Amino acid sequence: MTHHDNFMYLTFALTLLLLSTAIAQQFFDDSIQRFVQSTTVVTLLLAVWGVKSEHVLLTKAAIFPSAIILTSMIGNYTNAFGIEFTHLILMLFFFIFTAFQTLKQVIFSGKIDGNKILGSICLYLLLGLIWALLYTLAQLYFGNAFSGLGESQAWYILFPDFIYFSFVTLTTLGFGDISPTLPLTRFLVYFQAISGQFYLAIIIASLVGARMSSMTQEGDQHNR
Repeated sequence: MTHHDNFMYLTFALTLLLLSTAIAQQFFDDSIQRFVQSTTVVTLLLAVWGVKSEHVLLTKAAIFPSAIILTSMIGNYTNAFGIEFTHLILMLFFFIFTAFQTLKQVIFSGKIDGNKILGSICLYLLLGLIWALLYTLAQLYFGNAFSGLGESQAWYILFPDFIYFSFVTLTTLGFGDISPTLPLTRFLVYFQAISGQFYLAIIIASLVGARMSSMTQEGDQHNR
């Protein structure tokens, strides 16, 4: 995997993560969800290895997956709230770090190609996952941050529902089956909706337009 095709692998990994979460929730019991969420670490590792960066922070970022695995294992055996909360915060920071590294490669390096278009899709998926983690943390901390959820307060049961809610909000579908009940979570929801619209209107449109312009220029040069 190189910086010329890394986003193809990351797109596949993120899609597989979302699909496996849905399948586990549909067909298996709750204990399987914890195992499925652990595959997030694999996705994060793919992002670390794949995104081009010469900064030492990228090497040090390998600490995050190790810490995520450790807190996941401890939380699995102890069910300690503090450990699981720490686990989610580590996941959140690493997703943010991954999104930042992805943004740098997509926007600020080299010409626009197919890999960067895929990178912009990866960034969109990462935004959805980042907000899903924020919603999960809010629900765990406040206990009544959202309505329309089940009785369970286990993070690995809440997280799939918030993945669904996050992408429904990001795309401004707004089905209304889950809704925020606190001022802070309402802010998170409408700010995500605004961010999703600006992302599609500015970044994706700009990248696709630049790619089409580049292809047209290459075609004109070839014809000459």
